[in-house]
Amino acid sequence: MADGLWIPTAGVLAAIIVALVLLFWWKGQPFTQGDVFRASRLSRGNRLFPTQVLITSTSVVHYTPELIGRKEHSIHMAHVASVSIDTNLLFSDVLIETTGGASPIVCHGHRKRDAVRMKQLIEQYQTQFYRTPGNGRPAEGRVAAGGAGDAGRG
Repeated sequence: MADGLWIPTAGVLAAIIVALVLLFWWKGQPFTQGDVFRASRLSRGNRLFPTQVLITSTSVVHYTPELIGRKEHSIHMAHVASVSIDTNLLFSDVLIETTGGASPIVCHGHRKRDAVRMKQLIEQYQTQFYRTPGNGRPAEGRVAAGGAGDAGRG
């Protein structure tokens, strides 16, 4: 009788293992279209649910899938202060700091070329953002509030 129970139990166990493998594979897929950079599953903290970074012309989104749900941290391109890359033997770590005092985006386990591409995209989008009139700088010929144009008022 015990031998007859073994076969269904092994089948159920195999089905559970296959379901978990498929779940972890599915959670590791890019979460959206565009410039999404996924960390390697071989790096620390990314074995089951690798972190992902989406870079758009307006923001940087740090996305971490979880067993149930996800964590997202978004920074507008105007609030990115700096991008640092720490290249190790196998993988690179990326640190994206903000100007607003919010916690930085820290990503471990990206390929070096992905880390460099992330930095290039951020710098490219910031350049485009600040070259667009009205995005964070006064228009040509106008003086900012509190500037030299206010000196004679009293």
